[in-house]
Formats: sequence, C-alpha cells, structure tokens
Amino acid sequence: MVEAMFGRIQIPRWLGVITHLAAFPMVFVVAPWALSTLDVRHGWTGPSPGVWNLLGLILVGAGSFFYVLCLRVHFAAAPQGWFLERTPHYPTPAYLLTSGPYSRSRHPAYMAEGIILLGWIVFHGSLVLAGILALASLILGPIVLPREERGLDARFGEVYRDYCRKTPRFLW
Repeated sequence: MVEAMFGRIQIPRWLGVITHLAAFPMVFVVAPWALSTLDVRHGWTGPSPGVWNLLGLILVGAGSFFYVLCLRVHFAAAPQGWFLERTPHYPTPAYLLTSGPYSRSRHPAYMAEGIILLGWIVFHGSLVLAGILALASLILGPIVLPREERGLDARFGEVYRDYCRKTPRFLW
C-alpha cells in the first residue's frame, strides 16, 4: 500500500521473496554471463575456463553465502513485510539492522554483491565486467552509500550514529 501523503510504502513479505528469487539470478548470474560474451574470455581455452578462472567460483559461492545471511537478517527484522518511509535523503526501512553480518559491517550486502561480481570477473576473465564493477563502485561509494546513510541518520538519529561509531562501513 502506498500512502502518498506520508511518503510511506509497505512491501509485502511475499513480494520481497519473489523479487529476490527472480532478481538475484538475473543480476548476479545471467547478466555477468551475457556481459562477459562481449569480451575475450581471458584464461579460457576454447569453451572451457582455465584452472585460475575456476577459482572465481569460490568467490561467487562465498559472496552468495554472505548475501543470503544478509537476507536472513532482513527477513527476520520484517515479519510483516517492509515499511519504507521517505526521508529527504533516501527511503529508509522501519528497522535498523545491527546483528548478524551487520554487526561487522554497515553494508555487508553491498560487499557480498561486490564479491560475487569479482568472482564472475575472475571466472569469465572479462575486462568488460571489471569495468562495470569499477563504474558501479564509483557510483555506489560517493553517491549511494552517503545518501542511504543520511536517510538512516535522519530516521534513527543517535542510535544510528552510535552504530556508525562501533561498526565500520566495510570490514576495514
């Protein structure tokens, strides 16, 4: 339900499940494969990946595992679905995640996605994918993350600022 007067959006839990089941494979499997076909696959011999390329699958698996951990925390925090409220900066959820992967990093889902894409770069040996990851990083780091953080700060105030003091943006 959208309440235009208050800028609130409720996303039902079932829609979140369907969206992730459909979008995740499209964005993190099909798109990297399709984009890698635009480039020479470095390290491949004919139609087969080289041994070093296969190491990329370890990164894909690790990133996917961490992404699922992040989703698990999101789903546990929103048993009735997701309530997003528009702030001047960013639509923010009605809850602040501070447990699970979010106790070690303020943005573990973005890190997991980056690890997955890095794995596909290694697997496919694709410079096109490397360029796309670099471009995404240039947009995410200075634009998306600060905007998202300003929205969380506007919504949760001192609780969020305390979380920021205790938890690094990434793992370093």
